[in-house]
Amino acid sequence: MKTVAIIPARYNSSRFPGKPLVDICGKPMIWWVYNQVKQASRITEVMVATDDKRIFETCSAYAINCVMTRSDHSTSTERLYEVAQNLEADLYVCINGDEPLIDPELVNAIVPLYIPQKSFFVSNLMTEIKNPAEVVDFTNIKVVTDTDSNALFMSRGIIPYPKSSIEYKYYKHVGVLVYTLEALKFFSETSKGYNEKIEDINELRFIEHGKKIKMVEVQANSLSVDTPKDLAKVVSIIRESLKHE
Repeated sequence: MKTVAIIPARYNSSRFPGKPLVDICGKPMIWWVYNQVKQASRITEVMVATDDKRIFETCSAYAINCVMTRSDHSTSTERLYEVAQNLEADLYVCINGDEPLIDPELVNAIVPLYIPQKSFFVSNLMTEIKNPAEVVDFTNIKVVTDTDSNALFMSRGIIPYPKSSIEYKYYKHVGVLVYTLEALKFFSETSKGYNEKIEDINELRFIEHGKKIKMVEVQANSLSVDTPKDLAKVVSIIRESLKHE
């Protein structure tokens, strides 16, 4: 089974412009993400997908497999679909370009051992939230599932609400997803639904139109770089790890 990992990388992030190229211990962040993903044993090929020449040129300088895409995509999922239409594979894995600490085993965890040929399939990682501050942080997308581990809803709000029981856990989605080409096509050709417009969560497009998202629970300690404060913490962690090599 051919599984391609694609790392969407935009330069013009609203909260942290240019972050794929920020320096982390002498290398751009995109280099760290790419090399972490390359270590995943279930991945056949890894590439960066960008719409910015600066990112493309940096990838070329570091021998990172990179492809230019259109600049009018509103989501990373649409960018994946553009790449997937010209790159045959059974599965396409999306890893956010701001995850320099991504564990290769997390990437492996999202890849199923088997899928029916040419079927519609979407899967997303999730992890239990241990820090109460993360529950109220709107940047952490909370998820609730049915008894078969399919997503029922995702929200930036606090779900589920513990009205009748204190026996509960909160889960957040991790920015690692896998799609078949059919699923990417559906997303790109389907308009945003009511809840997606409100929450600004891409995955709701599938849920609102009755499509299943299989959630896979993992233990994840990865830290995405959304702000300069996040970057400082990541630099500290990587610098410390390099001391022990």
